[in-house]
Amino acid sequence: MDTERDIRLTFDGVADVYDRVRPSYPAELFDVLFDALPAQPKVLEVGPGTGQATASLLERGAHVTAVELGPALARAVEAKFKDHPGLAVVNAAFETAPVPERAFDAVTVATAYHWIEERAQVERPVAVLKPGGLLGVIDLIQIDSASDHGYFDQVQPIYDRYGGSRSSWEPKTYTTVDPGIAERLRDSVLYTSVDVHRVPWNQTYSAAQYRDLLWTHSGTQMMTEPDRSAMVDELIAVVDNDFGGTITRPLCATLTLATTRS
Repeated sequence: MDTERDIRLTFDGVADVYDRVRPSYPAELFDVLFDALPAQPKVLEVGPGTGQATASLLERGAHVTAVELGPALARAVEAKFKDHPGLAVVNAAFETAPVPERAFDAVTVATAYHWIEERAQVERPVAVLKPGGLLGVIDLIQIDSASDHGYFDQVQPIYDRYGGSRSSWEPKTYTTVDPGIAERLRDSVLYTSVDVHRVPWNQTYSAAQYRDLLWTHSGTQMMTEPDRSAMVDELIAVVDNDFGGTITRPLCATLTLATTRS
Protein backbone atom coordinates (compact mmCIF):
# COMPACT_ATOMS: atom_id res chain seq x y z
CA MET A 1 0.00 0.00 0.00
CA ASP A 2 1.53 3.33 -1.06
CA THR A 3 1.69 6.52 0.99
CA GLU A 4 -1.14 8.25 -0.83
CA ARG A 5 -3.43 5.30 -0.24
CA ASP A 6 -2.46 5.31 3.46
CA ILE A 7 -3.45 8.97 3.73
CA ARG A 8 -6.77 8.42 1.97
CA LEU A 9 -7.65 5.63 4.36
CA THR A 10 -7.08 7.80 7.44
CA PHE A 11 -10.66 9.03 7.04
CA ASP A 12 -11.90 5.46 7.41
CA GLY A 13 -10.74 5.34 11.03
CA VAL A 14 -12.89 8.31 12.07
CA ALA A 15 -16.08 7.49 10.16
CA ASP A 16 -18.41 8.15 13.09
CA VAL A 17 -16.85 11.54 13.90
CA TYR A 18 -16.71 12.41 10.21
CA ASP A 19 -20.44 11.85 9.92
CA ARG A 20 -21.15 14.03 12.94
CA VAL A 21 -19.06 17.11 12.19
CA ARG A 22 -18.29 17.38 8.50
CA PRO A 23 -20.36 20.13 6.87
CA SER A 24 -23.06 19.64 4.28
CA TYR A 25 -23.14 21.51 0.97
CA PRO A 26 -25.29 24.37 -0.37
CA ALA A 27 -28.55 23.30 -2.01
CA GLU A 28 -27.92 25.97 -4.63
CA LEU A 29 -25.03 24.01 -6.08
CA PHE A 30 -27.15 20.87 -6.47
CA ASP A 31 -29.88 22.96 -8.10
CA VAL A 32 -27.34 24.11 -10.71
CA LEU A 33 -26.19 20.53 -11.27
CA PHE A 34 -29.68 19.05 -11.63
CA ASP A 35 -30.82 21.86 -13.93
CA ALA A 36 -28.31 20.45 -16.42
CA LEU A 37 -29.34 16.77 -15.99
CA PRO A 38 -32.26 14.67 -17.18
CA ALA A 39 -34.93 13.55 -14.75
CA GLN A 40 -33.84 10.69 -12.46
CA PRO A 41 -30.25 10.76 -13.74
CA LYS A 42 -27.75 7.96 -13.28
CA VAL A 43 -24.97 9.43 -11.13
CA LEU A 44 -21.61 7.97 -10.15
CA GLU A 45 -20.55 9.61 -6.89
CA VAL A 46 -16.85 9.52 -6.02
CA GLY A 47 -15.81 9.33 -2.36
CA PRO A 48 -19.18 9.84 -0.67
CA GLY A 49 -17.71 9.54 2.83
CA THR A 50 -20.73 9.13 5.08
CA GLY A 51 -23.16 10.60 2.58
CA GLN A 52 -23.23 14.37 3.11
CA ALA A 53 -23.69 14.95 -0.63
CA THR A 54 -25.33 11.58 -1.33
CA ALA A 55 -28.46 12.69 0.50
CA SER A 56 -28.85 15.71 -1.78
CA LEU A 57 -28.44 13.54 -4.89
CA LEU A 58 -31.02 11.01 -3.73
CA GLU A 59 -33.49 13.67 -2.64
CA ARG A 60 -33.50 15.04 -6.17
CA GLY A 61 -34.31 11.67 -7.70
CA ALA A 62 -30.88 10.47 -8.83
CA HIS A 63 -29.94 6.80 -9.05
CA VAL A 64 -26.55 6.85 -7.35
CA THR A 65 -23.63 4.45 -7.62
CA ALA A 66 -21.35 5.56 -4.78
CA VAL A 67 -17.70 4.52 -5.10
CA GLU A 68 -15.96 4.67 -1.71
CA LEU A 69 -12.41 3.50 -0.97
CA GLY A 70 -12.74 3.16 2.82
CA PRO A 71 -14.56 0.00 3.94
CA ALA A 72 -15.91 1.60 7.14
CA LEU A 73 -17.12 4.64 5.23
CA ALA A 74 -18.70 2.42 2.56
CA ARG A 75 -20.57 0.50 5.27
CA ALA A 76 -21.65 3.75 6.92
CA VAL A 77 -23.13 5.31 3.80
CA GLU A 78 -24.80 2.03 2.85
CA ALA A 79 -26.37 1.75 6.30
CA LYS A 80 -27.52 5.37 6.33
CA PHE A 81 -29.49 4.91 3.10
CA LYS A 82 -30.33 1.21 3.46
CA ASP A 83 -34.02 1.84 2.79
CA HIS A 84 -33.39 3.88 -0.34
CA PRO A 85 -33.63 1.85 -3.56
CA GLY A 86 -31.74 4.48 -5.54
CA LEU A 87 -28.31 3.79 -4.02
CA ALA A 88 -25.67 1.16 -4.76
CA VAL A 89 -22.31 1.28 -2.94
CA VAL A 90 -19.05 0.02 -4.43
CA ASN A 91 -16.10 -0.34 -2.05
CA ALA A 92 -13.22 0.44 -4.41
CA ALA A 93 -10.89 3.17 -5.65
CA PHE A 94 -12.46 5.36 -8.31
CA GLU A 95 -9.46 4.90 -10.59
CA THR A 96 -10.14 1.16 -10.95
CA ALA A 97 -13.73 0.71 -9.71
CA PRO A 98 -15.66 -2.04 -11.55
CA VAL A 99 -18.44 0.16 -12.93
CA PRO A 100 -19.93 0.14 -16.44
CA GLU A 101 -18.47 2.46 -19.06
CA ARG A 102 -20.43 5.12 -20.95
CA ALA A 103 -23.35 4.52 -18.57
CA PHE A 104 -23.75 7.60 -16.34
CA ASP A 105 -25.30 11.02 -16.87
CA ALA A 106 -22.99 12.58 -14.29
CA VAL A 107 -19.94 11.93 -12.18
CA THR A 108 -20.07 13.93 -8.95
CA VAL A 109 -17.65 14.34 -6.08
CA ALA A 110 -17.66 16.55 -2.98
CA THR A 111 -14.41 17.51 -1.23
CA ALA A 112 -12.67 14.29 -2.24
CA TYR A 113 -11.36 14.76 -5.77
CA HIS A 114 -7.94 16.03 -4.69
CA TRP A 115 -7.26 12.48 -3.43
CA ILE A 116 -7.71 11.06 -6.94
CA GLU A 117 -4.68 10.76 -9.21
CA GLU A 118 -4.65 13.91 -11.38
CA ARG A 119 -4.72 12.13 -14.72
CA ALA A 120 -7.67 10.03 -13.58
CA GLN A 121 -9.49 13.17 -12.43
CA VAL A 122 -9.65 14.26 -16.06
CA GLU A 123 -9.75 10.99 -18.00
CA ARG A 124 -11.70 8.49 -15.87
CA PRO A 125 -15.02 10.43 -15.96
CA VAL A 126 -14.95 10.39 -19.77
CA ALA A 127 -14.75 6.60 -19.71
CA VAL A 128 -17.83 6.14 -17.52
CA LEU A 129 -19.99 9.04 -18.72
CA LYS A 130 -22.44 8.97 -21.59
CA PRO A 131 -21.40 11.27 -24.46
CA GLY A 132 -22.10 14.83 -23.39
CA GLY A 133 -22.24 13.79 -19.72
CA LEU A 134 -21.34 16.05 -16.82
CA LEU A 135 -18.54 16.08 -14.29
CA GLY A 136 -19.52 18.03 -11.17
CA VAL A 137 -16.82 18.67 -8.54
CA ILE A 138 -17.74 20.38 -5.27
CA ASP A 139 -14.98 21.87 -3.13
CA LEU A 140 -15.07 23.64 0.22
CA ILE A 141 -12.18 26.09 0.01
CA GLN A 142 -10.96 28.04 3.01
CA ILE A 143 -10.19 31.62 2.13
CA ASP A 144 -8.59 34.65 3.71
CA SER A 145 -11.41 36.55 5.40
CA ALA A 146 -11.94 38.78 8.41
CA SER A 147 -14.85 36.55 9.43
CA ASP A 148 -12.41 34.26 11.29
CA HIS A 149 -11.50 37.25 13.53
CA GLY A 150 -7.82 36.44 13.13
CA TYR A 151 -7.92 32.93 14.58
CA PHE A 152 -6.00 31.20 11.79
CA ASP A 153 -3.22 33.76 11.77
CA GLN A 154 -2.94 33.46 15.54
CA VAL A 155 -2.62 29.67 15.56
CA GLN A 156 -0.13 29.41 12.70
CA PRO A 157 2.83 29.22 15.13
CA ILE A 158 1.19 26.20 16.77
CA TYR A 159 1.06 24.36 13.46
CA ASP A 160 4.63 25.41 12.74
CA ARG A 161 5.87 24.16 16.08
CA TYR A 162 4.35 20.71 15.70
CA GLY A 163 4.98 20.41 11.97
CA GLY A 164 1.29 19.72 11.56
CA SER A 165 -0.89 20.34 8.58
CA ARG A 166 -3.57 22.99 8.85
CA SER A 167 -6.26 23.58 6.25
CA SER A 168 -4.41 25.68 3.68
CA TRP A 169 -5.63 28.58 1.62
CA GLU A 170 -4.31 31.31 -0.61
CA PRO A 171 -5.37 34.93 -0.09
CA LYS A 172 -8.45 34.64 -2.30
CA THR A 173 -11.91 36.10 -1.86
CA TYR A 174 -15.33 34.50 -2.18
CA THR A 175 -15.61 35.82 -5.74
CA THR A 176 -12.11 35.08 -7.04
CA VAL A 177 -11.39 31.61 -5.65
CA ASP A 178 -10.83 29.13 -8.48
CA PRO A 179 -10.52 25.39 -7.76
CA GLY A 180 -7.44 23.64 -9.10
CA ILE A 181 -9.58 21.07 -10.91
CA ALA A 182 -11.12 23.81 -13.04
CA GLU A 183 -7.75 24.71 -14.56
CA ARG A 184 -6.93 21.07 -15.30
CA LEU A 185 -10.27 20.54 -17.01
CA ARG A 186 -9.91 23.75 -19.04
CA ASP A 187 -6.51 22.55 -20.23
CA SER A 188 -7.99 19.25 -21.41
CA VAL A 189 -9.41 18.65 -24.88
CA LEU A 190 -11.90 16.14 -23.41
CA TYR A 191 -14.40 18.76 -22.21
CA THR A 192 -16.35 21.36 -24.18
CA SER A 193 -17.11 23.73 -21.32
CA VAL A 194 -15.97 24.32 -17.75
CA ASP A 195 -17.91 26.63 -15.41
CA VAL A 196 -17.36 27.44 -11.73
CA HIS A 197 -20.27 28.35 -9.45
CA ARG A 198 -19.47 29.87 -6.02
CA VAL A 199 -21.47 30.16 -2.80
CA PRO A 200 -20.19 31.63 0.51
CA TRP A 201 -20.43 28.80 3.06
CA ASN A 202 -18.86 29.86 6.38
CA GLN A 203 -19.06 27.26 9.14
CA THR A 204 -19.14 28.13 12.85
CA TYR A 205 -18.15 25.58 15.50
CA SER A 206 -18.08 25.38 19.26
CA ALA A 207 -14.71 24.42 20.72
CA ALA A 208 -15.90 20.82 21.17
CA GLN A 209 -17.21 20.61 17.61
CA TYR A 210 -14.01 22.07 16.22
CA ARG A 211 -11.96 19.56 18.18
CA ASP A 212 -13.93 16.76 16.51
CA LEU A 213 -13.46 18.39 13.10
CA LEU A 214 -9.70 18.60 13.58
CA TRP A 215 -9.61 14.86 14.28
CA THR A 216 -11.16 14.21 10.85
CA HIS A 217 -8.41 16.08 9.00
CA SER A 218 -5.96 13.77 7.28
CA GLY A 219 -2.99 15.85 8.43
CA THR A 220 -4.01 15.40 12.05
CA GLN A 221 -4.58 11.68 11.61
CA MET A 222 -1.15 11.19 10.06
CA MET A 223 0.61 12.76 13.05
CA THR A 224 1.94 10.59 15.87
CA GLU A 225 1.26 10.80 19.58
CA PRO A 226 1.81 12.65 21.83
CA ASP A 227 2.25 15.53 19.35
CA ARG A 228 -1.12 15.01 17.69
CA SER A 229 -3.16 15.35 20.89
CA ALA A 230 -0.95 18.16 22.19
CA MET A 231 -1.39 20.20 19.00
CA VAL A 232 -5.17 19.75 19.00
CA ASP A 233 -5.32 20.71 22.69
CA GLU A 234 -3.40 23.92 22.02
CA LEU A 235 -5.57 24.85 19.04
CA ILE A 236 -8.72 24.36 21.08
CA ALA A 237 -7.29 26.28 24.04
CA VAL A 238 -7.00 29.32 21.76
CA VAL A 239 -10.66 28.92 20.76
CA ASP A 240 -11.70 28.75 24.42
CA ASN A 241 -9.41 31.39 25.87
CA ASP A 242 -9.22 34.01 23.12
CA PHE A 243 -12.33 33.55 20.96
CA GLY A 244 -15.13 32.95 23.43
CA GLY A 245 -15.45 29.24 22.73
CA THR A 246 -16.47 29.49 19.07
CA ILE A 247 -14.65 29.66 15.76
CA THR A 248 -15.73 30.48 12.21
CA ARG A 249 -14.04 28.90 9.22
CA PRO A 250 -14.39 31.20 6.17
CA LEU A 251 -15.31 28.86 3.33
CA CYS A 252 -16.41 29.20 -0.27
CA ALA A 253 -18.34 26.24 -1.69
CA THR A 254 -17.64 25.82 -5.39
CA LEU A 255 -19.14 23.62 -8.09
CA THR A 256 -16.91 23.03 -11.09
CA LEU A 257 -19.19 21.78 -13.84
CA ALA A 258 -17.67 20.34 -17.02
CA THR A 259 -19.34 18.79 -20.08
CA THR A 260 -17.69 15.94 -21.96
CA ARG A 261 -17.59 15.95 -25.73
CA SER A 262 -20.46 14.17 -27.49
